[in-house]
Amino acid sequence: MRRGLFTIIGVTAGAVGAIALAPVALTLAGFTSAGIAASSMAASMMSSAAIANGGGVAAGSLVALLQSAGAAGLSAGATAAVASVGGAAGAVIGGAADLLSHSNSPPSLENEDDGDEEEEEKETEMMNLQEAKELTPK
Repeated sequence: MRRGLFTIIGVTAGAVGAIALAPVALTLAGFTSAGIAASSMAASMMSSAAIANGGGVAAGSLVALLQSAGAAGLSAGATAAVASVGGAAGAVIGGAADLLSHSNSPPSLENEDDGDEEEEEKETEMMNLQEAKELTPK
């Protein structure tokens, strides 16, 4: 198998998977299109942010950004960021799989061909020397 193939697959799968699963993760955390779900992690985050800011959630804070994404979906910039993080994670996993697959596999055909050619050259040279000795008068 071609070196680096698992890394390429990992980057692609990680980026696509992260984009596809981001809305699901937001909903599971409690950032829904109808608002923050009661008794969820999002509600806990919102409560902590409100206490820290004297009763309100600051615009541009993490809670505000996540609620915006949960309500309206990911913006183009957020989609790019999520894809980048997913791709990086996929690259790490794919790279590890690539290293493991090459450490356990037999040598590639290219390496075997080089060794065979060298052996064939040596055999041909030995045969030529043997023939030369036989033809040499005694």
